[in-house]
Amino acid sequence: MALLTFLFSVKVAFCSCRPEVRHSGFQRSRSEYRIERTGRLPRFVNESSGLVFLPRPDGSGTFLTHNDSGGQPTLYEIRPDGTFVDSLRLPGTTNVDWEALTLRDTSTVFLGDIGNNANIRQELSIYRVNRRRPQQAEILRFRYVDQQAFPPPKDTRNFDSEALFQAGDSLFLLTKNRSRRPVRLYGMPVRPGQYALTPLDSIFLKSMVTDAALSPDGKRLAVLTYGKIFLFDLTSGAPLLSQPRECIRLPRGQTEGISFVNNTDLAMTNERGRLFLIIRKKY
Repeated sequence: MALLTFLFSVKVAFCSCRPEVRHSGFQRSRSEYRIERTGRLPRFVNESSGLVFLPRPDGSGTFLTHNDSGGQPTLYEIRPDGTFVDSLRLPGTTNVDWEALTLRDTSTVFLGDIGNNANIRQELSIYRVNRRRPQQAEILRFRYVDQQAFPPPKDTRNFDSEALFQAGDSLFLLTKNRSRRPVRLYGMPVRPGQYALTPLDSIFLKSMVTDAALSPDGKRLAVLTYGKIFLFDLTSGAPLLSQPRECIRLPRGQTEGISFVNNTDLAMTNERGRLFLIIRKKY
């Protein structure tokens, strides 16, 4: 395991933005961002996989996160320095493969049980949770219309997702492109129900997608991969992936969770329990 982790770290360290600049129209981010390591998560958050920021009126805030597959069905609130604040257990839920979090407002959380590494799950779930009434979690169930076999042939396995974000009255998923195929975008309503999803858009990203987040003003989408963040501009009425903007290279290990903390700055966690801020420099 140690050798695999080392080899993975080496691979991430040497990643570049060149493939996405060439094929998808991103610009390289030169020195517009400063990356700061701000803390370490508690030991019991040993595989942080999703991340959202909870803002406070004074401009400060905390984060919600959770563990990956097989962890406790619990959300953990932490400060920007990684210290523990509180936990929120979700009765009636099971952590099959929790991979992502997104907020509709500060009280409504969508939690994606959407991991599908082997492409064998025939139905996936998103829990809609009111933080004031966590025992009443509602479920959105879905399947991919374009997946006909479980699992499909190895070169077509593109039905694993670790990225979930909310925009307007819809939730959106991005696939992890395990088979080196284009990343696919899927969407569904925010209401509990059962849905059959068809692709809405796609884009070439060489790295595997591990999370996504929307800026508070809804004008910027950040997509996290191993070693890179991709930023998209969003215009009302335009397809969500039609305006690629920047590629930020940041080899910080197996990065799994990302969230905007304001309209320009981001926070990120990796599976080694480290928390980072990505701050846009002011000129």
